[in-house]
Amino acid sequence: MATSTVKGFAQLEKLLDLYLRQKAPALPEKFKKVIVDFAPWVNVALIVVALPALLAVFGITSTITYWGYWGVRLGLMYYIALAFLVLTLAVRALAIPGLFSKSIGGWRLLYYSVFFDLVHSLLSGSVVGPIISAIVGFYFLFQIKGYYKR
Repeated sequence: MATSTVKGFAQLEKLLDLYLRQKAPALPEKFKKVIVDFAPWVNVALIVVALPALLAVFGITSTITYWGYWGVRLGLMYYIALAFLVLTLAVRALAIPGLFSKSIGGWRLLYYSVFFDLVHSLLSGSVVGPIISAIVGFYFLFQIKGYYKR
């Protein structure tokens, strides 16, 4: 990533850490531990569930043809949103080893994937749901951040 992008993510991480970990009500420790223990498996399950849809989008099934979904040409925003979906799934997949080893790098990749998923959903035309989902996702991520070490 470009230096300015990394700095932007670091600044956003500090801001979210302040509001979603330090100032927000804390989750019970037992609940945090359960989230940390199951996070890699939930991540694997989400990737597995998304794979058939992703394969269909790339024409590996007969649902989608070269000309687009059911013969309709798709616009540029569709392909940009699709690129963010692929990016989100790739980053989630890369996060799995780090989540199992409880490294901050794995946590950070999951943090990036929540952001990329938000961008994907916004580009797909949804607004309120993705923002609420991202806030909840970021809240849980920042609540468990202390369990991941460098």
